[in-house]
Amino acid sequence: MAPRLRHIHQHWSYIGTAHRLIDGASILAGLWIASRYAHWLPSQFFLEAGVLAMIVYGAVAELCGIYRSWRGASTRREIVAALLTWGVTLLLVTMGGFFFKRLQHEQVSRLAVFIWFLATPVLMVGGRLLLRGLLRTLRAMGYNTRSFVVVGVTELGFQLVRNIEKSPEMGLEFLGFFDDRDDLRTPDVPEDLPGRIGNLDELLDQARQGRVDTIYITFPMRAEDRIRNVLERLGDTTASVYVVPDFFVFELLHSRWTDILGVPVVSVFETPFYGIDGMAKRLGDLVIGSLLLALMALPMLLIALAIKLTSAGPIFFRQRRYGLDGREIRVWKFRTMRVCEDGAVAVQATRDDPRVTPLGVFLRATSLDELPQLINVLEGTMSLVGPRPHPHALNERFRSRVGGYMLRHKVKPGITGLAQVSGWRGETDVPEKMENRIECDLRYIREWSLWLDFKILSRTFFVVLSRKNAY
Repeated sequence: MAPRLRHIHQHWSYIGTAHRLIDGASILAGLWIASRYAHWLPSQFFLEAGVLAMIVYGAVAELCGIYRSWRGASTRREIVAALLTWGVTLLLVTMGGFFFKRLQHEQVSRLAVFIWFLATPVLMVGGRLLLRGLLRTLRAMGYNTRSFVVVGVTELGFQLVRNIEKSPEMGLEFLGFFDDRDDLRTPDVPEDLPGRIGNLDELLDQARQGRVDTIYITFPMRAEDRIRNVLERLGDTTASVYVVPDFFVFELLHSRWTDILGVPVVSVFETPFYGIDGMAKRLGDLVIGSLLLALMALPMLLIALAIKLTSAGPIFFRQRRYGLDGREIRVWKFRTMRVCEDGAVAVQATRDDPRVTPLGVFLRATSLDELPQLINVLEGTMSLVGPRPHPHALNERFRSRVGGYMLRHKVKPGITGLAQVSGWRGETDVPEKMENRIECDLRYIREWSLWLDFKILSRTFFVVLSRKNAY
């Protein structure tokens, strides 16, 4: 007899329904605002576009999962997800209008379209902020709150309680810890948290009496028998029970839950760029990369002429490096040396390196030699921000010496990165420098956000001006 599949259930949420209503109302209200302030009566086509936008937005939103529970997630992350979904919706609706040749034949007010496109996301953001504020207020007044306890006096339990207390909109009130172990076998409960209030027998009594709504079990995963025993005993209550796995004992790169035909799995080493996050990252690369390439086209032309006139050899230097998932890519650079090394041995540039041309000294000091990598960004082999790609020989030298080295290739390499703006730019002549660089690269992957990319790009400008470790 085949084993019964155990599924991860996605429950329909009242909050998710509220988000759907907010988004649909925002699209229609945006249309009304556009018609009012553009002094224009919407045609049948424009009304059709509004209905189409609601359908497309809803489909994209469901596909990207923005109607999932946002409990514990930052407001900024939720808003960015909604705005990006609206951006994709506009692109698809506009493409549909041109495909069916409706935009060419209808007298559409461009001002009205512009106002609609801008008003809708403003209303979406405002609606979400109001909903979060309403939930926070109601729960602060004691409405729609639930009590919770933690089984297991552990460091993981302490962190869990602190995280929940930072999210008052979750509406959870912490009562205390329960554990059968004596004080000598458990860490001390921090003074800022409620302490131990009983053992498992006392927890069972309180749960049976309905005094506890939610129970989090934070025993380490190796304590399987203990966890199973607690679950069996709590099966005689109506409390909601969660097992919090101590995955932090691993060096998590980027974790997320999924399931394979009902069997739950969690990623340990994974890229953060899936779903709408990946779309946002790529869209930013295309838009900003195109603008930078257009602005730097003339300076790049002048640099190319200068290289050709001042030294023998090609203008560009293309070197084999590791890209996403360790696949080989060819990275573009302006040639700054008298040699074009791309073999099994890579000798890093050093201060006063005799291989560097006089013009190359200037190009490397100002990082202008990296400008051709904008081509890599547009073709999709690199990103504006990410771990810097290393030559093949350097990868092979350090992959077995530095823990987690190859995990940096779970994302596309970048023109600039967290390591470069944190002081680990340039030559890695001692292992400690490479270790610090890899630590920054992995931290970037774990903590990635669009805001982090923006901060790194902004700091890069000042790092380039400082010319530190650039030779």
